[in-house]
Amino acid sequence: MSAREVIVVPHPTLRKKAAPVADFGPDTQQLIEDMILTLHEKSGAGLAAPQVNVSQQVILVEYGSEEDESIPPTLYITLNPHITRFSQETVSGAEGCLSIPRLMGEVERAQEIVVEGQDRYGKPLKMNLRGWVARIFQHEIDHLNGILFTDRTADVWETDENYDPV
Repeated sequence: MSAREVIVVPHPTLRKKAAPVADFGPDTQQLIEDMILTLHEKSGAGLAAPQVNVSQQVILVEYGSEEDESIPPTLYITLNPHITRFSQETVSGAEGCLSIPRLMGEVERAQEIVVEGQDRYGKPLKMNLRGWVARIFQHEIDHLNGILFTDRTADVWETDENYDPV
């Protein structure tokens, strides 16, 4: 198990549509373990496999409670995720990205979504998500489709190296 390099723009893998995961065997499990280590090492809130130069539909989201910071964060591991419902209610929020260092942008996202996919072993998942965790999922699923947060906004600004990206 080892952390992987996070690729940055303009790396071509970031613009490719990722392939669905069909094999949930040892190679996929190793990718997931490496991605968890990478996510923690980089202190990100989410990570998509294309960001570690693997064009497969694997995302990680780690998020804690907005109401109670004493509750440990939940690590969501989702393969082949797709959003089956977007709320009409949207909210604008600042986003950053490990693959776009030192830039942030104001992005409009659905306040609530329903995500379907599979867990790391191929079992079906369905999640109703709201708020910041819904934003992170939308951001990471965009990566699987070759979309970056900078594609969704004209309001981008520079920040220092020590910011906390989405």
